[in-house]
Amino acid sequence: MKKRNSLLLAVFGLSILCTSFINSTEKTSDVPKEKKRPNFLFVLVDDQSPFDLQVYDAKSILETPNITKLANEGVIVDDARHMGAAVGAVCTASRHMIMSGRTLWHLPESGGHKNEDKNVPDHLETETIGAIFNRAGYKTMRTCKKGNSYPDANKQFTVVRDATKRGGTEESGSAWHSKQVLDYLNDRESTKENDPFFIYFGFSHPHDTRDGTPELLAKYGAVNHKDSVNRPPANAKQPPLQDNYLAAQPFFHGHPNLRDEDNVSGVWKNRDERTIRNELGREYACDENIDIQLGKVLKKLEAMGELDNTYIVYTADHGISIGRHGFMGKQNLYEHTWRVPFIIKGPGIEAGKRVKGSMYLLDILPTLCDLAGIKTPATVEGKSLVPVLKGEKEALRDVMYGVYAGGSKPGMRTVKKGDWKLIKYDVMDGKVRETQLFNLAKNPNEYIQQHHKKGEMETNLAGNPKYASKLAEMEKVLLEQMKLHDDPYRLWNQPKI
Repeated sequence: MKKRNSLLLAVFGLSILCTSFINSTEKTSDVPKEKKRPNFLFVLVDDQSPFDLQVYDAKSILETPNITKLANEGVIVDDARHMGAAVGAVCTASRHMIMSGRTLWHLPESGGHKNEDKNVPDHLETETIGAIFNRAGYKTMRTCKKGNSYPDANKQFTVVRDATKRGGTEESGSAWHSKQVLDYLNDRESTKENDPFFIYFGFSHPHDTRDGTPELLAKYGAVNHKDSVNRPPANAKQPPLQDNYLAAQPFFHGHPNLRDEDNVSGVWKNRDERTIRNELGREYACDENIDIQLGKVLKKLEAMGELDNTYIVYTADHGISIGRHGFMGKQNLYEHTWRVPFIIKGPGIEAGKRVKGSMYLLDILPTLCDLAGIKTPATVEGKSLVPVLKGEKEALRDVMYGVYAGGSKPGMRTVKKGDWKLIKYDVMDGKVRETQLFNLAKNPNEYIQQHHKKGEMETNLAGNPKYASKLAEMEKVLLEQMKLHDDPYRLWNQPKI
């Protein structure tokens, strides 16, 4: 009897043990695995109009297969802009806004404008991209040009490999920047690093001096022109002149001795067809080289198995003119210069989508935080683009505001609402006071009288009595935006502060 009871107890105990093991196994399998945190590759180029790229201008002869593929696999933002600058080096203010998420007149003094109102938090650099992602457990790396930037924010990245590279060789040009990123990714592989990464992949091109590689210069019929007396040779392979090209500006821009309009190597003050087409060829050669370097990094991420888990952002610090409206540089507020390319691809982002957006570059930081699941700092004044990417809204704003005040004050101001855009110029101590009104739906190239177009709306409408009420409305909107953003200046026809 005792033997039988012992046997029954053993069987009973074994059944309990098996049931416990099965339940334990079921519970373990029900526990979801921790989701892998996304990586980020933020690509910033220096001086690129969106209209260089075929995804923004189908007529462009520039070939950028990697950027086009990125656009096809992600989202293109049509209405992305920088807010402007109060200094000739427009990139300085732009990069401060990217890093901090703050508006133009709320930047540190090194952002260009001496902020008398002290609308800047203490130790703002600790609330910029590198510092924020470091605290969130990311490994951060940066390569970009040196200078005209936000040094205190740049040094927050753990790995910094900055140098200005605008030459036409592997070591002196854009390939140098891609090599820094590839070396960093190889180091991660060799050390089996598992923490997510944030890579700030900046280029020094296509900013001048646009010394392209020999093979790409040949492709676009250009030469690295150095002769300030004689014009560069004509070549049928060169990009055609843009539709809104002018051989001269209609009136003075208000910034005496502006480097970008007077002293760009290969152009200087020349605006003839041969000079501009050659410089466009140089620009395109630099653009395509950037695309090649980006392709190398994307291929490496794919080989590492990280590409599908990486958000990739492609943008520029501002646009550029190169002959449009008679301008050479970025110190104006026409669409070719005020707008920037903006493409984003990554986990959960719908492929092949195009959105309006109405975003500033200062919206990048809150967008990155949102995608990473990081709390956005209270210092940030921008807005996350994620609701637009999800299709929850069409745009972040109804009105966009822009500034150029790097020359004589108060400078240029612009405002866009719906299809309508106003630009005002108040420079040279009142000697130049101009107003331009465009309907961008009917006149996307912002043709002015000097373009001699035949369409009624293909010109500056500010002097047309039919649009007087629209002009008054846009003047009111501009003043509202200037007040909203703590603009320290007023234009000649606005009430004093």
